[in-house]
Amino acid sequence: MSIRSDHQTVPLSVLLKRELASEKVEKPEIIYGQASQSKKGEDFTLLKTECQRVVGDGVSTYSVFGLFDGHNGSAAAIYSKENLLNNVLAAIPPELSRDEWVAALPRALVAGFVKTDKDFQEKARTSGTTVTFMIIEGWVVTVASVGDSRCILESAEGGLYHLSADHRLECNEEERDRITASGGEVGRLNAGGGAEIGPLRCWPGGLCLSRSIGDMDVGEFIVPVPYVKQVKLSTAGGRLIISSDGVWDALSPEMTFDCCRGMPADAAASQVVKEALHVKGLRDDTTCIVIDIQPPEKVPAAPSAPPKKQGKGVFKSMFRKKPSESSSQVGKEYSEPDLLEELFEEGSAMLADRLDAKYPICNVFKLFMCAVCQVEMKPGEGISIHAGSSSAGKLRPWDGPFLCSSCQEKKEAMEGKRGMDLDIVVEVTSPSSSTSFAFKEH
Repeated sequence: MSIRSDHQTVPLSVLLKRELASEKVEKPEIIYGQASQSKKGEDFTLLKTECQRVVGDGVSTYSVFGLFDGHNGSAAAIYSKENLLNNVLAAIPPELSRDEWVAALPRALVAGFVKTDKDFQEKARTSGTTVTFMIIEGWVVTVASVGDSRCILESAEGGLYHLSADHRLECNEEERDRITASGGEVGRLNAGGGAEIGPLRCWPGGLCLSRSIGDMDVGEFIVPVPYVKQVKLSTAGGRLIISSDGVWDALSPEMTFDCCRGMPADAAASQVVKEALHVKGLRDDTTCIVIDIQPPEKVPAAPSAPPKKQGKGVFKSMFRKKPSESSSQVGKEYSEPDLLEELFEEGSAMLADRLDAKYPICNVFKLFMCAVCQVEMKPGEGISIHAGSSSAGKLRPWDGPFLCSSCQEKKEAMEGKRGMDLDIVVEVTSPSSSTSFAFKEH
């Protein structure tokens, strides 16, 4: 006997409102300002607040801030500004809960960066750009970066934190090793007579960065795979500063925050640029974005000065781990509940590391869809991201994720494997179904 069900599907917007109410989430105020002085006209910014995960509900909002510092022309910076956000959002499955959406961001950012780079290079333009890209959802801040434009946070508690990585070859030995292993060369400019001058650069091309979007004339070992950091601020908030290298080449993080302390965001951004120009002059495009994350109804003002000067140790290289992840925090889980919390950090340039999301978040992504460009694939068309890796034999190839043939070629090029003429395609059948999967080996 069948029983008629009167159950009705609850709209996602209603679930989100219930979610916010049940968790008693108090959304912060986002106040921002920007300032710039142009030398080459190659710096571009993206500033968007009140973006909606669910259109029309007025609840599921997030903010986006981006800085694109172009080189060898402005085409890559403009293209990235216009397309990166859409590519990131396209890589996030629909109808996710708030927590799932936030957890999916790190993988989606990697996919969005790589797709933006791949699409731009297909236009056969030779410019490139650094990117520092931030998404703020509630008290959670997620930053993805390639190049040398930095994002630094000063928490309300007084600590300074890197939210980005510096991909200059001069200061990143790991990236130098990766490029040489992929077939590139790293060295200084030869001035003749055996004399070498200037910063370390990648040859051919002479770029002093190891990661960017664009730069197809330099070599595909200059990759668009971003360093991603995700943190949750305390409800006291904090101040974030995103600036191009024109600022960071002139000012230390401590100097940057000190020079604008107590100022509202727009005045603070102008002061940072003014201070940088005072130190080094206008040698390059100099841009600054200041974002204040504050408790609701707080008077708009910069975070107060730290209660105690911490000296040289103030600039921390790592974040406070969650209590459950650190043995030193045992017994303190409830004694320090309102401090900065690190949720995610990864900087590997290998797509196999970055697209293989861990359980349970891996289950929200569709299996038969390219993990980079989101094109739908038939069973058997996809190529495992682990194809050709030393750990491929330990993995179940039907677990994926998978790439389309075009994105697989992009992956191989970034890893210095393009041109290898030995391709073995093994078709594997899942023991739990009759579905076949292509598993490409070299």
